[in-house]
Formats: sequence, structure tokens, C-alpha cells
Amino acid sequence: MEKEFQKLRRFNLIMGGLHLVQGILMLFLATSIIQKIAEFSPKITQFYIAYNVDTKSLEATSRVLFDLPFGMLVALFLLISAAAHALISIPNKLNAIYNADLKKGINKFRWFEYALSSSIMIVLIATLFGVYDIASLILIFVVTASMNLFGLVMEQLNSHNKNGKIDWGPFIWGTIAGLAPWLVIVLYMTGTGNYDMVPWFVWAIVIVYFIAFNTFPINMVLQYKKVGKWKNYLYGERIYIWLSLIAKTILAWLVLFGAMQP
Repeated sequence: MEKEFQKLRRFNLIMGGLHLVQGILMLFLATSIIQKIAEFSPKITQFYIAYNVDTKSLEATSRVLFDLPFGMLVALFLLISAAAHALISIPNKLNAIYNADLKKGINKFRWFEYALSSSIMIVLIATLFGVYDIASLILIFVVTASMNLFGLVMEQLNSHNKNGKIDWGPFIWGTIAGLAPWLVIVLYMTGTGNYDMVPWFVWAIVIVYFIAFNTFPINMVLQYKKVGKWKNYLYGERIYIWLSLIAKTILAWLVLFGAMQP
């Protein structure tokens, strides 16, 4: 098994390097090369109730809080993944913790990284659809993070299960939590009803994210069902790493160039 862990360590370093190169390139493009991306910074607003002296009533109003550095956050999405790979590969102490957890069928580093990176990405996607309200974006971020942390609970809960019976509770609740932000996005997306006016990249983002959303839980199901090569938890771990790179690469570039929308 030690040889497998050594190979996995090298694999993480390679994948982290690929995330890092893309993140740096994306940051460079978003800040200096492609002007339209650099200029795309949605104005994040706060809605609140204020007393109108003229009408003598409470009315909903809003104010701009800040401009969202969109391009930089897309790059951060990949750089966080690069940092996570480095964290579990370079320091010997953390690599030892990572390996010990894998033997138990747990990877808490994965779920914490997903909780942060995927929450940033869904917030960015939401802004492309016109969700600029800070309260909605905070809720979308927290719910998405919760979805991933349910994945951690799923592994922690079942790692102590000796009778072979899997508790699917966290998996189910995490799936429900993960769907919630997309209900918000669909409401914004279908608001006008002019579907022929929706840019191609919008449909591409929806399709890619839907596929990515389903491949990760499928991998988890195969792990717990111990189907074929998934009987070895480390095989499923490698699949998670591949899925992470492929899904994040496609999604990040789609979202970045989505910032070039009219």
C-alpha cells in the first residue's frame, strides 16, 4: 500500500501543478490581457427597508456595496485547488494525515476544498445570471458549502460502520442542499421567457455543471457499492481527482469567457 500512496502523492503534485498553471494564466488574462474580462465586475447590492418621509411608509430600497472582482475569483477557484493538492502532498505531516484518513475511507481535505472552491464557482455562475443581491449570494455560498460538508459527514459516519450497512442520510440531504442554488439560478434564467436570447455559454455552463454535479455523487455511490475497481477506496480517490481537474477546467474557462457577455 505504501507504493500506492507514493504514486498518489506524485499524482496529486501533478494535478496541483495543472491547476496552478491554469490559475496563473487565467489571472493574467483576467487582469491585463482581455480588457472585457478585466472590466466585468458586477455591482453587488444590498436590499433593505427604509422609511420614506414623503409617502410616510416603509419601502424596499437598495444600495451598491462593492464591485465583484469576477476574473480574479475565477482564477482563485483553480488556485484553491492547486493549494489543496500541495497541502496534502508536500508537507510530510499533512501527507501522513491524508494517507491515514484514506485508509479509513475518509478524505476531509477534499471536502473542505470543495466546500470553498465550488461555493465560489456557484456564486460566480449566479452573478452571470443576474443574481447581484448580497443576501442571496451569501445563502448560495453557504448552502453549497453545506452540500460538500454533507459529503464529509457521509464518509465519517460510514467509516465506523462495521456491519456493511451504508447510511445514505448525508448523501440525500447533501443532494437536496446542492439543488437549492440551482432553483434560484433557474428562476433568474427563466424570468424573461425569451430562451432564444440566452447566450450559448449560459446553456454550456448549465449542461457542464449538471454533468459535473452528477459525476461526483456517482463516484461516491460506486465507492460505497464497491463496484469493480471501486472496491479499492484509493481508486475512487483518483477518480475524484480526475473529475475535479476536468470539471473545474471546463467550467472555469466557460465562466471566465462568460464574463465577455454583452
